[in-house]
Amino acid sequence: MNVITPEWIGAPANVGALVTTRDGGASQGFYANGNGCGGLNLGSHVGDLLADVEANRALLTSCLPSPPLWLNQVHGIHAVDANTADDNAEADAAISTRRGQVCAVLTADCLPVLFCDVKGQVVGAAHAGWRGLVGGVLERTVSRMREAGASEIIAWLGPAIGPQKFEVGSDVLAAFITAAHARTASAEIVRQVASAFIPIVESPGKYVADIYSLARTILGEVGVHGVSGGGACTVLDQQFYSYRRDKVTGRMASLIWLK
Repeated sequence: MNVITPEWIGAPANVGALVTTRDGGASQGFYANGNGCGGLNLGSHVGDLLADVEANRALLTSCLPSPPLWLNQVHGIHAVDANTADDNAEADAAISTRRGQVCAVLTADCLPVLFCDVKGQVVGAAHAGWRGLVGGVLERTVSRMREAGASEIIAWLGPAIGPQKFEVGSDVLAAFITAAHARTASAEIVRQVASAFIPIVESPGKYVADIYSLARTILGEVGVHGVSGGGACTVLDQQFYSYRRDKVTGRMASLIWLK
């Protein structure tokens, strides 16, 4: 099983985190690792054999302090307390203040964001596709963490579709601009949001969007300025599952916990 250990500035020593890749599991076919070997698909809703998904989840859990809280993600903004929520709770983010409780989100192009406070008291994980970003899933996660006693919060942006490949229509641009105007009177913030969309000259009404830039702008608005990560592209890098690239595919997990 191949995993990525986030490197983020300011994360305290008692915070554990990792991100899975395609490699090292039991899944086959569309859900394999892309090189003829088993894949580590962790999504139970994508058509893979449930026995293989369960084997993959068991393998992952063997490396963790406890089984992760698996969410029923719906591209919304609800954030649950992982200490009290049930598995498959309908939510797109989770926080925890309890040692050993693992928060997890699944992605295959959407942006996973991991959070912790600098005192190592609260952690969180959010699934942020463009709808979640527009709706406020990052702001809601930060708010829940602060309600739980978080000090200064920092964030790490996990592997997502990169700005070269995230093609969207004018409706997505309009949604982000409208949301920015609703959040703030700052013309600079609106400019930053607009600048994350680059027109595709040969396709009028189409843009490539920088989901990492959008996330950094939104996080900055709510006082989260220590943001690391954000350099991967799930479409271009074959070590990751990508829905945009492959259509039928698995899901990776981004996980965080207090040690």
